[in-house]
Amino acid sequence: MANVLVTGGAGYIGSHACKVLAREGYVPVTYDNLSTGWARAVQFGPLEQGDLSDRARLDEVFACHAPVAVMHFAAFSQVGEAMRQPGLYWRNNVGGSLTLLEAAVAAECRDIVFSSTCAVYGEQDGVTLDEESAQAPLNAYGASKRAIEDMLGDFGAAHDLRAVVFRYFNVAGADPDGAVGEAHNPETHLIPVILEAIDGRRPALTIHGTDYDTPDGTCIRDYIHVMDLVEAHVLGLRRLLEGGGGRIFNLGTQTGYSVREVIERSEAVTGRRVPRTEGPRRAGDATRLVSGSTRAERELGWRPVRSDLDTMIADAWRWYRRGGYAG
Repeated sequence: MANVLVTGGAGYIGSHACKVLAREGYVPVTYDNLSTGWARAVQFGPLEQGDLSDRARLDEVFACHAPVAVMHFAAFSQVGEAMRQPGLYWRNNVGGSLTLLEAAVAAECRDIVFSSTCAVYGEQDGVTLDEESAQAPLNAYGASKRAIEDMLGDFGAAHDLRAVVFRYFNVAGADPDGAVGEAHNPETHLIPVILEAIDGRRPALTIHGTDYDTPDGTCIRDYIHVMDLVEAHVLGLRRLLEGGGGRIFNLGTQTGYSVREVIERSEAVTGRRVPRTEGPRRAGDATRLVSGSTRAERELGWRPVRSDLDTMIADAWRWYRRGGYAG
């Protein structure tokens, strides 16, 4: 059974990736500093605690487990924080990734699946976003991910490192079996914030901006189920291990929902009212981000099967009602 090093494997997306990797016969080795991840989420392979900035620790883990590839999820990812503290994002996301790539090359582990973001595209209303779209990130989060993509290209040219890069849109939902799910502290993602408001864990959902140039005035996003997302990562891993070249893929559904539409569907799925207030726009938020790409379907055979909005909300609600990692 081949080992795969999963950075950020104790986090939301990484833990779901570990579950699917284990199901497919790999041993996911989680590398996480547990600053935002959960030790309880590491259920499908060993946990190696460490920071991406710690080259000696990374060298030790590569030597111990000899992974055939890396899935790189570990990063800071909050837009508001990135606007307030850009240096934190450049230091952690870019600096940590540089250390990781240097350690991987030294260990002769040259296949990497990288978690990027649609935030690299920035504000491009009316444009069908595919992998060739212009990049103009609005904040240090998107800019740091774009810089890592450039870094991967340079390491590919110099060291024969092969990278599959996934730029994905808004990830939602939870493992239908309930083993792992979404849990952030503090929580900032729309659907779990809605569920917290429904359940009284917060007094209300704040709608950040109602004057966007959209049909109902709220910003629009493309939502993808976390399980569909990580299925694509395994397909990308197989591409690399079978000798395929590096490639960039968007992961989305080609359908956008406004904040008000997500609230409406959440009320329908849960049978509960969402208390809400309205506030100003948040700096760094784009009006509309929706994928127009079918490259992952054409080249990887990937198809999202759980990414209808009601299913994502229902899976998240089931996880939430079970108490998450506190349950």
